[in-house]
Amino acid sequence: MSFRWTTFLILLSALAIIGGLYMAFLFAPTEATMGDVQRIFYFHVPSAWVGFFAFFVTFIASIAYLWKGDLKWDRLAISSVEIGVAFMTMAIITGSIWARPVWNTWWTWDPRLTLSAVVWLIYIAYIMLRAAVENPARRARFAAVFGIAGFASVPLDFFAIRWWRTIHPVIFESKGFHLSPRMLMTMLFCLAAFTLLYFVLLIQRLRLENLRAEVERIKSRRK
Repeated sequence: MSFRWTTFLILLSALAIIGGLYMAFLFAPTEATMGDVQRIFYFHVPSAWVGFFAFFVTFIASIAYLWKGDLKWDRLAISSVEIGVAFMTMAIITGSIWARPVWNTWWTWDPRLTLSAVVWLIYIAYIMLRAAVENPARRARFAAVFGIAGFASVPLDFFAIRWWRTIHPVIFESKGFHLSPRMLMTMLFCLAAFTLLYFVLLIQRLRLENLRAEVERIKSRRK
């Protein structure tokens, strides 16, 4: 991607995040029961969404690598995983901050929270596995298999609040967390802003990964 387009996306992402902050703190109404602490919802949900989406990209890239054998897919997989782990970390932290005043606890081992921790640990292990294998082709194969198998935890985490009894609210159901039109508009805007930020970060991370691969290739030629 050209420098001009990259710069445009970075600026657009920055404006979108600023717009999301405005809508979360000033445009969206105060929730009647939880008060202002509910506003963290507009960052918690998009962070979790981007984490899940990033792991889905890794899942697709891992399949593509095993099918095509092209290391560009492996580079996409690891780039997306690292971003996904960062956003899942934000989702877990913001969820804990939200839970403390609302549920009077930072953490509880209910199905949704437990599975979120499991997903996070699986992809931390993915990164550690890659660091333990030096051969690029072998590392890519092991990581691809891990990336495909590990993704099974993501839909389990997503559907946990619908399959099991949990303190975590269901957002898009009649018995779940009710959103007013302005709340829904704010949440959708923040989802779009965080998704755009994901793609901006992915472009930059993928560029670094391509440079790292080129350095490895030059080093291997000198040996």
